[in-house]
Amino acid sequence: MTSSIKTLAAVLALAAAPIAFAAGAMEGMDMKAPSASSQAARPVPAEIRKIDAQAGKVTLKHGPIENLGMPAMTMAFPVKDRASLSRFKEGDAVSVTFGKIDGSPAVLDMQRK
Repeated sequence: MTSSIKTLAAVLALAAAPIAFAAGAMEGMDMKAPSASSQAARPVPAEIRKIDAQAGKVTLKHGPIENLGMPAMTMAFPVKDRASLSRFKEGDAVSVTFGKIDGSPAVLDMQRK
């Protein structure tokens, strides 16, 4: 019976080792959210390439969006205030504040330059 207890203790020790190792490995890790999500939204220069008022979307050629961690590119975004799209036309130079709506990148505010 003594050898059974020693065997059981050895098996339990081996089973617990990966858990203890993982816990120890996480001690030095920085568990903060990525810096992109912690940055305040700043206006980004952009050019309107297309407006889809019915869908409430605008396609923008924009600079880097730091608060979303996105590089410069051309992309369609939903617009928080669909009615505001009537004030703009394709080719307009704008300043855009981006954020997230329902977890997806979106235009929160857009002003003509």
